Amino acid sequence: MGRLTVLLAGLLLATVASGDETNRGDDQQPTAADPVAQTPPTEFTGPPHVERLAPGTLELLGAQVPPGAARRLSWSASDTFEGIANSTPVLAVNGAQEGPVLCLTGAVHGDELNGIEIVRRIVHNLDPTTLTGAVIGVPIVNLHGFRRASRYLPDRRDLNRFFPGNPKGSSAARIAHSFFHQVITHCTALVDLHTGSFHRTNLPQVRADVRHPAVVDLARGFDSMVVLHSEPAAGTLRRAATELGIPAITLEAGEPMRLQPEEVEAGVAGIESLLSALGMAKRLRLFREAEPVYYDSTWIRADSGGIFIGNVKLGQRVQIEDLLGTITDPITNQTQEIRAPTEGRVLGMALNQVVMPGFAAFRLGLPTSAEAVIRNLQQEELSRETKNADLNGVLYAIRSQSNTNGERSADPEEGLD
Repeated sequence: MGRLTVLLAGLLLATVASGDETNRGDDQQPTAADPVAQTPPTEFTGPPHVERLAPGTLELLGAQVPPGAARRLSWSASDTFEGIANSTPVLAVNGAQEGPVLCLTGAVHGDELNGIEIVRRIVHNLDPTTLTGAVIGVPIVNLHGFRRASRYLPDRRDLNRFFPGNPKGSSAARIAHSFFHQVITHCTALVDLHTGSFHRTNLPQVRADVRHPAVVDLARGFDSMVVLHSEPAAGTLRRAATELGIPAITLEAGEPMRLQPEEVEAGVAGIESLLSALGMAKRLRLFREAEPVYYDSTWIRADSGGIFIGNVKLGQRVQIEDLLGTITDPITNQTQEIRAPTEGRVLGMALNQVVMPGFAAFRLGLPTSAEAVIRNLQQEELSRETKNADLNGVLYAIRSQSNTNGERSADPEEGLD
């Protein structure tokens, strides 16, 4: 029951934030302030290995950054394939007052450019004399891939599948180990910035493992941004950091190989909101319609090859049998329609291109009730531990919480998200 209890705590926090989406129209303002948003986030005290020489002094990569100062440092994993050391810039801004240490990482995949610009704008707009805590920004983690306009390292490995790394492993494992232990272990919270991959684009969104209450606190610091519950794959930077006790989320925005002003601005606004929520920097908060938390999503794949043309936009809500796109054979001129198998919201989609059968064309966020999630968890827990768990009281508590806060009841027919 220990893991399940923690998980349910995260679900209860996130459910309140998303509970009233279905009951109001897209152009209708929220009827009341979000109760969760009024709850102060957990103070991140950080893992015990964060090093400070003197009160407020940050030690990083062999350098000392005093309070109220900013420094450009460099991280070097090891010799490159050519045998020449290669340094990656690391931007450290240490505030005049002690507080959280927020790390921002961009271009873990070398072809994802929006994150580079987001980190640049955030870090260079900070005033260390008024900042509380510290911000460590690494605009380009995968410098090897960035220089080659490639998602991967030169050995064709995905760096984001090798964290926390291995000093005696493959080249990718060694690079991951060096970066993780020299930089990430100094963080008390992490935002890893990404875009869609392989000619796909993503609605600006936070991906968070809501089984961890500290991660939920981090995710809800982003104003007006969709949150998708996502258990991180093994070897990802987000998972390795969270397992070490550093709450981490992924911020997805846009497509690879392009700098997109609107997506960059959305990412910057989200991180500025997070800095404000963590008490690190002041920001004028604008009252915007809250975005939902999606506990589940599904990929819709192409059943044939040909010229793919999308018929929907990112963020659009769709119903069953809505036309999402078409695939046309350039030789026979036969067209296959891709229709929505379920209601949902377009969180990611392929760009217009030539596709092969099986290509993942659309990702839909699904309206899933908290009860449905808990039923799945119940089955998982029983199969793993063969223990009796009294979930009736938990379900009753969720119903009571929803009704008390003026949200929808947990009746599955009402489509609780």
